[in-house]
Amino acid sequence: MNPDSALELAFDVAGWPPLKNEAKSMLAAGHKHHGSVRALLGAAAAASRQVGWTMVSADIALDVVVRAPAGRPPGDATNYLGGIGDVLQDKSRPTNMDLSHLGALKEVALYVDDRQIRRVTYSVELAANASYFVRVSILEGL
Repeated sequence: MNPDSALELAFDVAGWPPLKNEAKSMLAAGHKHHGSVRALLGAAAAASRQVGWTMVSADIALDVVVRAPAGRPPGDATNYLGGIGDVLQDKSRPTNMDLSHLGALKEVALYVDDRQIRRVTYSVELAANASYFVRVSILEGL
């Protein structure tokens, strides 16, 4: 890790998080969660540029707050966390999937592999519109 890089990255995303709840990858062209994947990657890219975040290989914490009108989101915690975890990991590893439809967003990665996630917090808050907050923090000394 670069000693000048940020130890934490936080950002908000409009809409629902991508749901990991079927065999087809959310990163595939034409997936029904394509829009939420692009929104997450776009927000992560903007936040990364703002604080100088570079992809990390250290253990991390993932904090997610889903804001839901009516107080209950349409998906569950494990599917949202799985979706966010997969989308924000490195996508350059050998894969047989064409990610060219993502354009520059295919390069957005906050960490190498979602196996680095060692601590998770998840909560739901009542809000006027669907949105969510994501924070990735580097865990030192674990």
